[in-house]
Amino acid sequence: MTERRLISSGSRFEEQIGYSRAVVDGDHVWVSGTTGFDYKTMTLRDGVVAQATQCFENIAAALAEAGASLDDVVRVLFIVPHRADWEPCWPVVKRYLGRARPASTLIHAGLQSEAMLIEIEVTARLPKKG
Repeated sequence: MTERRLISSGSRFEEQIGYSRAVVDGDHVWVSGTTGFDYKTMTLRDGVVAQATQCFENIAAALAEAGASLDDVVRVLFIVPHRADWEPCWPVVKRYLGRARPASTLIHAGLQSEAMLIEIEVTARLPKKG
């Protein structure tokens, strides 16, 4: 039986709100919706492209701790408040997910604060051993 494992980014939000950056259960890794916060400095990058890049850096760190990588992503959800902000993110998405080419969905919705311009959630499968 596989043990459920919780992964934290070190963000104070996880403890305050009661969630994990990622959860590993079986051969799946679910990464919470991730914004452009740099958790080392607790600052939010300016601009949607910089925030998308930071999202992927945060997600990659959580996946690495789980034993996976961005190449193992099978599903991705993008949330952007402003439609015009999506297309500038395409090159960033391709750079980080171009090899995995996961199933994806985009929705337009408000985020926790006006300064947040994108949120990305992924599901990955742990690579097979051996």
